[in-house]
Amino acid sequence: MPEYRRDQTPGSTWFFTVVTYERRRLLTHPAVRLALRHAVEKTRISHPFAINAWVLLPEHLHCLWTLPNEDTGFSARWSIIKRQTSQALTEHPDLLPPSTQTRTKRRESTLWQRRFWEHRIRDEDDLRRHLDYIHWNPVKHRIVANVSDWPWSSFHRQVKRGMYPENWGNQYAEPQTVKFGE
Repeated sequence: MPEYRRDQTPGSTWFFTVVTYERRRLLTHPAVRLALRHAVEKTRISHPFAINAWVLLPEHLHCLWTLPNEDTGFSARWSIIKRQTSQALTEHPDLLPPSTQTRTKRRESTLWQRRFWEHRIRDEDDLRRHLDYIHWNPVKHRIVANVSDWPWSSFHRQVKRGMYPENWGNQYAEPQTVKFGE
């Protein structure tokens, strides 16, 4: 079995990509969204972290988290979130495909891919690029024409905070600099 080495810089900000099993388009289903929201809320109580940005697409999500100082446990947090979300969906067996022998043996659901991808944010420019990437993602995947059209994104909250202009990412909007951390 391969040994994955993950950066363990305490208190960092991280970009994550988490994907559904077989890229099934489940994450925007109301029951899955609710289960995921509750899992994140419960996890943040026992294992705090700040959510800097988030976008939920049908078969994957991207987010930016900042962990508390001296904390490196993002893997544990994702394990808890994925497990709690999957467990909550046992009430909706029609949503998930049947389990395989391997997944049953490993006690894995058929909601999530086994692993996730992470990247430690190195500086303000790296942070800005990842914030833009997260919010632009629904347009990139041709789900919507404008960033503001996608409901499951932290973009709307960040517009209210003045970090993005409301028309950012629209086809005819003038490019503007994004502010973070003000």
